[in-house]
Amino acid sequence: MVFTTRFAPSPTGPLHLGHAYSALLAHDLAQQAGGRFLLRIEDIDQSRARPEWEAQIYDDLAWLGLTWEDPVLRQSNHLPRYRAALAKLWDDGLLYPCTCRRKDIENALSAPQEGAPTHGPDGLIYPGTCRETGTSGLGEQMPENAVLRLNMEKALARTGALHFTEEGTAPNGETGQIPLPADQILAATGDIIVARKDMGTSYHLSVVVDDAAQGITHVTRGQDLFEATQIHCVLQDLLGLPRPTYHHHRLIRDDQGKRLAKRDDARAIATYRDEGLSPADLRRMAGL
Repeated sequence: MVFTTRFAPSPTGPLHLGHAYSALLAHDLAQQAGGRFLLRIEDIDQSRARPEWEAQIYDDLAWLGLTWEDPVLRQSNHLPRYRAALAKLWDDGLLYPCTCRRKDIENALSAPQEGAPTHGPDGLIYPGTCRETGTSGLGEQMPENAVLRLNMEKALARTGALHFTEEGTAPNGETGQIPLPADQILAATGDIIVARKDMGTSYHLSVVVDDAAQGITHVTRGQDLFEATQIHCVLQDLLGLPRPTYHHHRLIRDDQGKRLAKRDDARAIATYRDEGLSPADLRRMAGL
């Protein structure tokens, strides 16, 4: 099996030094293994995606010296693929529509059970308000343009024991085989959203479907997405998709220790370019 990894930015703002580190690392790992490096544009949120930011992604990565295979996968061109995955989960009785607003969820979590987490990799941990009233499968038609949630308890009853291989480093220092106990997943994630209104899919669903479609063997990404891996493992098992090996890497942080964000224009790749820095300079700054 050929080592295949990817860099998957969203065209919603300028790439910064943290993105440069992630892309360079993935590219270096692929080259060292004699493998493939792919670029994917994650633009399912069309309300925020902009063609000028996509063009800037190509320009910045080429300036860094990276090469990738054509054609580039753009998620907005593959919505039927995500719809088919949703239909399978719906027909299996694992999804339900949700009409709760964020304020409703906040109010429901205002008096959490002692020791219970309120936030997980998908944001606020949903308390299951619509779970009992929602319908899924059993001859019911999957609704269009609706928020759909995964009934995590039912899902975990289908998957059995889960684990994944970590070749990088988890935030707590773990590496190697990472077990994922069902009670841990349920407490940490709740009933996650797998389709958002006006998008027809979600990050979690799209990323596992695309990784399988592109033959990704190694997922290279930041430690900020480590907790999301448990969600991805659940979806991979439910959809019968292969499990890649994961390589979560350290995050590039500012002088105050805060991880970089797209709004931090001072550390945008384009800003460094305008200041006359070279790709080798950015490699050194990122610790490569």
